[in-house]
Amino acid sequence: MKLSATLRLMRPLNCIMMGFAVLVGAAIVGLGRLLTEWMELALGFTTAFSLTGCSMAFNDYFDREIDAINEPSRPIPSGEVKPPRALQISFGLGLLGLTAAFMTGPSLLVLALISLVLMILYSTKGKRLGLMGNLLVSMCIAIPFIYGSMLIGGSPPPTSIVFSLMAFLSNTGREVNKGIVDVEGDKARGVRTVAVSRGPRGAAQVASAFYLSSVAISILPKLFGLVSSLYDLPVAIADGGLIYSSYSLLRNPSRENSRRVKNLVLLWMSIGMFGFFAGSMN
Repeated sequence: MKLSATLRLMRPLNCIMMGFAVLVGAAIVGLGRLLTEWMELALGFTTAFSLTGCSMAFNDYFDREIDAINEPSRPIPSGEVKPPRALQISFGLGLLGLTAAFMTGPSLLVLALISLVLMILYSTKGKRLGLMGNLLVSMCIAIPFIYGSMLIGGSPPPTSIVFSLMAFLSNTGREVNKGIVDVEGDKARGVRTVAVSRGPRGAAQVASAFYLSSVAISILPKLFGLVSSLYDLPVAIADGGLIYSSYSLLRNPSRENSRRVKNLVLLWMSIGMFGFFAGSMN
């Protein structure tokens, strides 16, 4: 089995983003501690990176029949990775992530376990719950900011909670958006996503509402003086991108455009996360 197929199974960009979210959460508590407590941060990054890769591989295992319709080029339906091997990769990454969490303390291990349970619940049951399943995924996306704050601060400050909420909302929009891309395979397997139950246009409306809610909340850190001026430009770019993506999706909720918007939103979220980090430099 090629290394490239394993990496595609893990979605390394998503893994890196979640690892970076932990660093952002830590930077909110104290930017200077990123160097003095580098070992704890390395373990936190490893936890988020590994558990994200674990969930991606696990989800691809359970979605292999749906992906055979929606995404036949993915590692499992294309035959590059055998289903049992995908489970082995998922188990190994999960074990690595939980081991790293164990080394940082019991409260963080519990939080990591909660994230893992949510990931497993989504892959096995949650996807069939429509919007509720999307919310399960977004909870996992929001947790790393809290995790990073707890890693070096004990309790999350208001800034990390706001950042978590922004990530939660924008990712929920992206998950609903993805449902438009996957509607044919989901419908064939009885998966009741928003796109299946309300149609592509209805899903586009719901996704856009979540995107724009994230944009609206992005003013709060600045309004309450929680971030520096370095927050402004990257978050403005991310907000502009989300507004544009909402407009594009509402105007044309086709499968092809929905796929394009889904990929763009990942870029806007990455830029926004950089803004979160930069804004911590008070």
